[in-house]
Amino acid sequence: MNAHGEDAILVLEDGRVFHGQAFGDTGETFGEAVFATGMSGYQETLTDPSYYGQVVVATAPHIGNTGWNDEDDESARIWVAGYAVRDPARMPSNWRSERSLDEELVKQGVVGISGIDTRALTRHLRERGAMRVGISSTGTDAGSLLARVRRAPQMTGADLVGRVTAAEPYVVPAPGGKRLTVAALDLGIKSMTPRRLSERGIEVHVLPATTGWEQVRAIGPDGLFLSNGPGDPSTAGAAAELCREALTAGLPLFGICMGNQVLGRALGFGTYKLKYGHRGINQPVIDRATGRIEITAHNHGFAVAAPVDHPVDTPYGRVEVSHVCLNDDVVEGLRLTRGGSLAAFSVQYHPEAAAGPHDAAHLFDAFARMMTDHRTGAGEQA
Repeated sequence: MNAHGEDAILVLEDGRVFHGQAFGDTGETFGEAVFATGMSGYQETLTDPSYYGQVVVATAPHIGNTGWNDEDDESARIWVAGYAVRDPARMPSNWRSERSLDEELVKQGVVGISGIDTRALTRHLRERGAMRVGISSTGTDAGSLLARVRRAPQMTGADLVGRVTAAEPYVVPAPGGKRLTVAALDLGIKSMTPRRLSERGIEVHVLPATTGWEQVRAIGPDGLFLSNGPGDPSTAGAAAELCREALTAGLPLFGICMGNQVLGRALGFGTYKLKYGHRGINQPVIDRATGRIEITAHNHGFAVAAPVDHPVDTPYGRVEVSHVCLNDDVVEGLRLTRGGSLAAFSVQYHPEAAAGPHDAAHLFDAFARMMTDHRTGAGEQA
């Protein structure tokens, strides 16, 4: 039930406590505390499968102003483990709104907290790092909740892709006629991604994360796409093996977010957990080839450990870091070339970027050109 006005408590695993009011459903929830810096797009954030197992702290002080509609979901449900905000809207005001954010949280059983100092909480997570957290609106005993928080699973080593991937394959057709076919491995894909591909004349076959190479090959795709997704990329061994088989077969490949990490691991690089990750729609990334800086949408707590200062030769070709985050120099993209032609590329951010920005949308065009060149034998020269 809706619990506005009832006391709620948020407890971090290091013992920091925040007192506020219940927001969304009544109950208790646990997850990894992370903060998202977007001032808009909370509906897309909450329905992004990459947030599975995480309690999201909104850094924007006012949340819920535009309500909730039935068109902007990035998947079939809300995936966050919990939601922490400062000032929830008392009444949504937008012509597209169907109901309030609070109503949707209650409907989907998502426990949250409001009225807390999210600025202080974000500062704490920046200084101490992302950590386990609990929210309760059924009891405010901090010591008891802390004990349960410390028994909750950690994100490092978490294998979560299987909990968010599609149960069965499905096809997103290309409106106006098919030019190309893509096999998209669903590691936690957002609905806007196949839509952006299909808009470019690409028929998208979305496949469960357990799909093997023979199933991919049977589709006869022009390329393989690796989606975003939750959890520790070190647990995505099957996806990395599929990636290696696709590279061996010469199939053009494009990965985003978790897909970037999977490509990195397939090429022999390690991955590691960031202190507090990148989440939001305002992250500056530089394309090292052009010097162009793009403002991009992110949602990742892990990164690829690849050398920025020199390329590396692999069994599949030569790989180099193509993009770097200007805030902290984290690797934000990889580019693999073979025989002078582009064989695969990936970025750590989200070019589909619902609800924006759209600086990186051109990467879908680059993927389409890469597949077309591969089909015609032209090949983009590195």
